[in-house]
Amino acid sequence: MKNHISVHGIKLYAYHGCLTEEAKIGGNYIVNVDIETDFKSAALSDELTDTIDYCVIYEICKKEMGVKSKLIEHVGQRIFNTIKLTFLTVKKLRVKVIKQLPPMNGNVDEVSITIED
Repeated sequence: MKNHISVHGIKLYAYHGCLTEEAKIGGNYIVNVDIETDFKSAALSDELTDTIDYCVIYEICKKEMGVKSKLIEHVGQRIFNTIKLTFLTVKKLRVKVIKQLPPMNGNVDEVSITIED
């Protein structure tokens, strides 16, 4: 049996980008996290300590998004690595970082990166 936990739509304001203006004015980002784990124990015990705490996932994303980077690829990898180190019960992980309204020479709603194992 596979068990999945998803935390989607983590909305954060951050200062990532290669342009000087991006580091000054920042922008809106969305992070989605999908985890395959085994939460059978939690389903039986009803104890938070037997599963992955959604609040901790949010805090990891918030902390890593708070560290300026030129590339969302770099931020996404930090989020991915920290989740894997924090929760040893993660079997598979998918992290998606979405940058809304990126400054480009065109009308683009968003760009995103996805890291998964």
